[in-house]
Amino acid sequence: MKVRLSLFTTALVISAAIPAAAQVAPPVVQAPPQAPDSQLPVIDVTDESTQDMSILIPAMPTAQAVQTPAGNTEALGRQIAEVVAADLRNTGLFKPVGPDGVRAPSVSEVRAPDFAYWRNGSAQALVQGYVQAGAGGRLTVGCYLYDVALGTQVTRAGFEVGPSDWRRAAHKCADSVYSRLTGEGPYFDSRVVYVSETGPKNKRIKRLAIMDQDGANHRFLTNGQSIVLTPRLSPDDRRIAYMSYQGDKPALYVYDLSNGTQRLLVTNVSMAFAPRFSPDGRWILFTMSTAGNADVYRVATAGGSPQRLTSGPGIDTGGSYSPDGSKIVFESDRSGTQQLYVMNADGSNPQRISFGGGRYATPVWSPRGDLIAFTRMGGGFRIGVMTPSGSGEKLLTEAWGDEGPSWSPNGRVLMFYRGAQGRSGKADVWSVDLTGSNARRIPTPLDGSDPAWGPLRP
Repeated sequence: MKVRLSLFTTALVISAAIPAAAQVAPPVVQAPPQAPDSQLPVIDVTDESTQDMSILIPAMPTAQAVQTPAGNTEALGRQIAEVVAADLRNTGLFKPVGPDGVRAPSVSEVRAPDFAYWRNGSAQALVQGYVQAGAGGRLTVGCYLYDVALGTQVTRAGFEVGPSDWRRAAHKCADSVYSRLTGEGPYFDSRVVYVSETGPKNKRIKRLAIMDQDGANHRFLTNGQSIVLTPRLSPDDRRIAYMSYQGDKPALYVYDLSNGTQRLLVTNVSMAFAPRFSPDGRWILFTMSTAGNADVYRVATAGGSPQRLTSGPGIDTGGSYSPDGSKIVFESDRSGTQQLYVMNADGSNPQRISFGGGRYATPVWSPRGDLIAFTRMGGGFRIGVMTPSGSGEKLLTEAWGDEGPSWSPNGRVLMFYRGAQGRSGKADVWSVDLTGSNARRIPTPLDGSDPAWGPLRP
């Protein structure tokens, strides 16, 4: 279901849904206006010395407490504020205060904050909003960002969502605040597909699962009767490419999230893995082994015969397109050790780009096009980044078993999985930003591996 940016331009439209005595809810704007002068700094997300910005986030009031399929609008106002605060806190850039322990404003204060009151603390910014129920249980959520020192509105946004999507409205509110204060693109309103695991190491049950980027709204997509591997979301957030087993042989499937059906795409090969969509969604890159030789192939998402892109005696795996679709990064041992290479999208002109110590694997191109993330092996497994030319290599994690990076939609955060040292086979899903100083575990019901971050949701 799409989250609709509300296009109401007058308070009259909103007021029709509430009693006359309660018609004090601010209108939802058509688009954020130009921000006035503000003393709020633009936060550099790549500078690990940046001090966390203190930001007040009180509970969001409602003009009239109404019961909806998602719960009471008064309770939802607090829950939405909690999600906004958690999103911003998890970036490592902000120090949210509230909603617990912070006075909740009245609806009339949302557009006219009591700045004299809020200046008693040390917070630089204030996020206020409101929740309102409409026909069919649909919710209207307003979101306002203020500069506390100047007493000015910095940006505002409004969203109309179905009751089951109230968390999406919270994520979009947090996205609007994050983007305004960092100058970066949004990423909170997105999903992650991964492999949920349970059982002993030699007999793991692996199920396809999907969740919001913060671990909420978790659901299993397969029942675990067949092993699933390396899932990847499509650029339109509607399909998942993944590997599974047909009998004792791997096959490439496409799962349709709209109806829960899966379609067999490539089968009858001795080995196949690591599928990944092209930026336009028309192709899927994957690795296939024939006659004992592994190469990178592409196949049309609609189906058809696979086309081989690499050749030679080496093992070539793990292709990932550049954002414009013109290049592919992959891993190969053609030089004697596992290294990273970039080639044209048709397979021509492969060039090695990794020359650091150890071996390199699981490369994935940033959606910004400026970096390639990878797993570096040697004395353990670590997540790192480098430019597409191979310069500027930087390792972001230091744990024993970190691998399989996947980019956030804005190219500023990586999700990966961390294996436990020893024989347990357990793994957890983690994220880290480009400073390397903000690693955090993403909550999942069971063990998790192979996370793939999807695009911003439509």
